[in-house]
Amino acid sequence: MIDAGAELDPVHPMKPPRPAGRHTGLTAAEVAEHVARGEVNDVPVRSSRSLTEIIRANVFTRFNAIIGVLWVIMFFVAPIQDTLFGFVIIANTGIGIVQELRAKRTLDGLAVIGEAKPTVRRDGVAAEISTSGIVLGDLVELGPGDKVVVDGEVVEADSLEVDESLLTGEADPVLKHPGDSVMSGSFVVVGGGAFRATKVGREAYAAQLAEEASRFTLVDSELRNGISTILKYVTWMMIPTAIGLIISQLVVHQSNFKDSLARTVGGIVPMIPEGLVLLTSVAFAIGVIRLAGQHCLVQELPAIEGLARVDVVCLDKTGTLTEGGMDIRELRPLGGADEKYVRRVLGAIGASEPRPNASLRAIIDAYHDDRADWPVTAALPFSSARKYSGAAFTEPGGDSEDGAAKRSSGWLLGAPDVLLPEGDPALQETDRLNRQGLRVLLLARAAGELDASDAAAGASATALVVLEQRLRPDAADTLRYFAEQNVAAKVISGDNAVSVGAVAGKLGLAGAEHTVDARRLPTDRDEMAEALESGTVFGRVTPQQKREMVGALQSRGHTVAMTGDGVNDVLALKDADIGVSMGSGSEATRAVAQIVLLNNSFATLPSVVAEGRRVIGNITRVATLFLTKTVYSVLLAILVACFQVEYPFLPRHLTLLSTLTIGIPAFFLALAPNTERARPNFVRRVMRYAIPSGVIAGVATFVTYMLARHYYVGADALNAETSAATLTLFLVSMWVLAIVARPYTWWRIGLVLSMAALFLVVLAVPALQHFFALKLVGVTMPWTAVAVAVAASAALEYCWQYVGRRFPA
Repeated sequence: MIDAGAELDPVHPMKPPRPAGRHTGLTAAEVAEHVARGEVNDVPVRSSRSLTEIIRANVFTRFNAIIGVLWVIMFFVAPIQDTLFGFVIIANTGIGIVQELRAKRTLDGLAVIGEAKPTVRRDGVAAEISTSGIVLGDLVELGPGDKVVVDGEVVEADSLEVDESLLTGEADPVLKHPGDSVMSGSFVVVGGGAFRATKVGREAYAAQLAEEASRFTLVDSELRNGISTILKYVTWMMIPTAIGLIISQLVVHQSNFKDSLARTVGGIVPMIPEGLVLLTSVAFAIGVIRLAGQHCLVQELPAIEGLARVDVVCLDKTGTLTEGGMDIRELRPLGGADEKYVRRVLGAIGASEPRPNASLRAIIDAYHDDRADWPVTAALPFSSARKYSGAAFTEPGGDSEDGAAKRSSGWLLGAPDVLLPEGDPALQETDRLNRQGLRVLLLARAAGELDASDAAAGASATALVVLEQRLRPDAADTLRYFAEQNVAAKVISGDNAVSVGAVAGKLGLAGAEHTVDARRLPTDRDEMAEALESGTVFGRVTPQQKREMVGALQSRGHTVAMTGDGVNDVLALKDADIGVSMGSGSEATRAVAQIVLLNNSFATLPSVVAEGRRVIGNITRVATLFLTKTVYSVLLAILVACFQVEYPFLPRHLTLLSTLTIGIPAFFLALAPNTERARPNFVRRVMRYAIPSGVIAGVATFVTYMLARHYYVGADALNAETSAATLTLFLVSMWVLAIVARPYTWWRIGLVLSMAALFLVVLAVPALQHFFALKLVGVTMPWTAVAVAVAASAALEYCWQYVGRRFPA
């Protein structure tokens, strides 16, 4: 029997041993025999890609192949400084591999900590072992919230109900009897029992599904899908542009073959935003590592991105706003009931439960010495839909143990407003206690059989059990954080609405005084969504209603996160955009959640949200830098082909520009703090700035180049023209960087100025001038290049402001 409170509490992290029952399980010799035959549950552990897969994914990319071919060509036709772009790709790829390996080790280590520990009975003794230690024929015990880790056949069942919705899609729990089969991936909702493992390892029904569902992945997110879409279009743009550039440089324009080939490669390489993919992977991986330091297990990497987009978080009160432990504050006998007798009944109910949770443990602790040693004749497990549980005993006659005659008595323990009819005097006192934030359970004597469909009908109130919940000390700060970040918090609980509202009010949640009884919520989705958007605290919510409430909020365009730790939260966690489970929660909730707070601290959530916002906001910011380069590179190639002139840059020039205006700044900007909530339409939001910025940069650079071609004459004119064009492109690119770096902080200003200083060093040091083939000749043309850059920067400012007004995100 489960606690008869209004909702399931977190499963206690250390399960007390269950009675061995009539089945003793395998012997040590039988276990050794199964291990020798390889009949072990050897499903691969949750992990990221293997080392080989990580290297393959980071090295063998479409753009690395293109750059690799161009790099090999440049080794034969150009000096070493024109092959620097290839070394940059090697360094970037190496960084990507190292970061993902670090994330893999972090995840694998945390997965061991958060791994389910099923209770297996061997030689008549129950003990917790790792999932991988189960062998064929093992007797695995089940209790409320336990996940079925392998396929098997039920051999013991005590009102055992199993939810198979994660496998079949059917939400209704299935009552299991001895001889029935259970499938891995399902979980226990009500009751307990044991099953014998019939399929283990890769033969188990859900083994493949579980492996795929829990795989650490760097794909399948809006951000990465958006980047893939951009890269697809870039690839198609590159092909005709590169062909036109090649024809222009090698066929139409008769010049030195090696120099033309080098300039052709110099025009193709910058079209490839190869660093954008790498930087996204690195940012995600570092996010996982940072969260791991706060004992937060990210089971699916895109969950970081998803939580950054959340604008509604649904909180389960028990275990989230309150701690797992409770204390008995008061016992109030009703109708003249003898308090000593009531204590014995409560003690007997507590003793009948092999796996007590927080509420029942408080009852056990309070009335352990008063409990009566009465045989249990029937049990009614707790149900979230029913809101009560029950037990029947054979006890001595009379209201004490003095009588010799035996009699059977049935008891119900649960929500007063469910067990009592409206208008009952006890409900008024219950409401008063609920308004103080106290939890109240009713002990009532059952009038009929416990297994009847209307077991609560005619029950007579015997006592009120008043429990005091322990508020999490960090809950108030966490709720305040969500309010400051414009994330709406909705408390959704199975408890009495008034009681839940009082708890939320103590924590400072705005609107907590206006509570809603979920039994009176409309069933129509639109009407329910309206009620959910206007309300804050909802009580008496059934598990199915939690699921419907999540769906109703999503129907209004909200990105919903759901927190929970009990079996009654699983369906809602599964349907929410982001499911967050406590580490001490049931195995079922940990299995379906994308994020598990291993330290059971609700205060970790702000860090998770902040990490997601940092990653998404910064990637959106730096993507503009990368794609601006792609746009101006394509435009320059087109203009060069149309005007039939030499391409102005060698690879070394664009390597220098990309490093100073994109590569180094993007790395720092991608790892900087960012609290802006992530918004949808990534591709549109990035391209609306990247396209006009790239066009302005490309046009300004080409204008300077053409002016320089008419100004300089002589054998070394091309180098002087290139240097002037490089100066304009650098200054315009720096202005794009200065815009992207806003709002300014001391380190952002320092970053921009440092990049400018490095470029000045290249221009001032003769050795670097020679290495990068950059030397400004004369005074007129360099200042003309600056003037063109200033005009282009003014155009950039106007364009960014206009786009922000005309095409808001």
